[in-house]
Parts: sequence; C-alpha cells; structure tokens
Amino acid sequence: MMDTTHTFLEVTDLRTRFHTPEGTVYAVNGISFSLKEGETLAVVGESGCGKSVTMMSILKLISTPPGEIVSGVVNYRDRDLLQLSENEMEDIRGKEIAMIFQDPMTSLNPVLTVGRQITETLRTHTQMDAEQAKRRAITLLDWVGIPDAENRLGNYPHQFSGGMRQRVMIAMALACTPSLLIADEPTTALDVTIQAQIIELVKRLKEDVGMAMIWITHDLGVVAGMADRVIVMYAGFIVEEAQVDDLYDSPLHPYTLALLQALPRADRRREKNLKSIQGVPPNLLSEPRGCPFAPRCEFVQECCINENPLLVEIENKHKAACWVNVKTGGLR
Repeated sequence: MMDTTHTFLEVTDLRTRFHTPEGTVYAVNGISFSLKEGETLAVVGESGCGKSVTMMSILKLISTPPGEIVSGVVNYRDRDLLQLSENEMEDIRGKEIAMIFQDPMTSLNPVLTVGRQITETLRTHTQMDAEQAKRRAITLLDWVGIPDAENRLGNYPHQFSGGMRQRVMIAMALACTPSLLIADEPTTALDVTIQAQIIELVKRLKEDVGMAMIWITHDLGVVAGMADRVIVMYAGFIVEEAQVDDLYDSPLHPYTLALLQALPRADRRREKNLKSIQGVPPNLLSEPRGCPFAPRCEFVQECCINENPLLVEIENKHKAACWVNVKTGGLR
C-alpha cells in the first residue's frame, strides 16, 4: 500500500554549538531527519548525545549566548522555523508544536496554581474567555487522569505527586491540540509503575488527538511498543535510522547493537551479567575527525579512525553511518 501521509517537518543539516570558557562544545553535528503527520519518532542515545539540544534548537529555545545554531533548515509546513522572529515562534510553540519536559517541577511555575498555568496557555493561543478556558482546563485534567479535576485547579505544583505533575504537564502540552508533541524523557524521574502509566496515557492521547510525536529517551526498552521509526544518536550525530521493527531485528551500527545487548531480556535470564559498552562517551569540545564511536567499538578498523562515515541507506529505509558490516565484522 502506498504511503500518502504528508511530511510536515523536515530538518536539514542542523548544527548547534555552545561557546564555553573551556572551548566550543560541538553538541549537534549536521542532523537531518523528517517526520510525517501522525507518526511517532523515537530519538535514542545516552545522556549528552545531543537529543534534547536538537529539539530545543528546532523550537529556537537555545540560550544565546552561550548557544549558537550555526547552520540548518527546519522546514515546518513550508516555513523555516530558524528564520522566524521570536513573536512568530511564540505563536507556534504550545499551539502547533508542544513540548513535555523531563522534570515537571522545574517546568511548572511553583507560585501559580495549575489552573492558572493551563488557562494562561489557552488564553494566549485561542479566543477563549476566562470561563471557557476554565472549563477546558477541567476537561484536560480529567482527560489525563487527575481525580477531582475541578477542585484541583486551585492547587499548586508542590501539592501534586511526581506522576500527577507530569500529567499536568501533558494536559498543558495538549491544551491547544498541537500537530506535534515533543516528549523529552518525560518518565525519567518517575518510578517504573508510574512510567508505564504515563507512556500508556500519552499513546492513548496521541491517538485521540491524531498528532505526530517525537519521543526522546535513553531507554530502547521504552521504544518498542510506541514508536514507528527510531533515530539513534551518538556524539551529536545520527548513527542509525530505521523502522522500529527493523532496528530491533537487524541493527546495522555497532552502537545500536551494543545498546540492544545491554537491555535485560527474558530470554537471557541464564546470563549473569548484562553486556556493557566499554570506554566513556566522547569529549564534545573537539569535533571528531573519524567515527566518534571508534574508541569504544569492537569492530573498529583503520578507516573508522581517519574518516567519519556518512549516514546512508544500507537496506530498505534503514540507514547507518558505519564503515563496517556488523554481521560479518568486515568492511562494507
């Protein structure tokens, strides 16, 4: 069946730097990807690989200085977001593209009630009056599973548990029914049971609203049941991109393979230890000459040290940036 879904976000050659007293941090190094309407894209990689900075750059939320978006095009519905003014971006943020942040305690204003914060979003981006915004806020809190929603509008963030605060953040993000929801590790600070509840909630709400979603995570285990497609990042580069089933069945990059081998699995119960990735993440104060994963890679060849491979399609819609065939251990 031919895919007629429209691509509405296209990111091309995005590069972001941070100028610090220690030197320039090469945080995002030529990222290119696209997103279709209604699609769920997972962005995976260890802490510091550039996942969050990529998404903050797309929304022009990088503090300047020390941050600087040095190149790139972010084409959203035929408009380059990087060329828009701050006023134009404020119209898009929250209304068309919403973001759920990692820690709701630092994202919610501690001195304003949650009702005030949700209604403020609605009043900013819609034509609702105060009463309409209040009724919508109650509906949203009820929708995300906050009991006694009407009475809880007058509560402050500290009066909610961590899981409930994250539900409030989701309600705020979905207030204006955005076309795209970016979720930046929204379950990291929560216990496992609450994590599962939040993931199921977001999946259900995504289907109800019909929006696209980018889910940022360091946990490949979370991705399997929710994403259509996966991008794997390392040291500010995309090292692999594939449909979610293809990535799990046949990883093409040594880093992805190592991440999957580090996951606990029921069919590996007899193995005493999980396999870890040797070495340490790269120092981003210098742009790598070769493949950034080469110092930690069990398949490393001389060409890997000298030249960083491009991200190219190796199998059907399955891309990798690697000189080596991980199935044979030899060069491609």
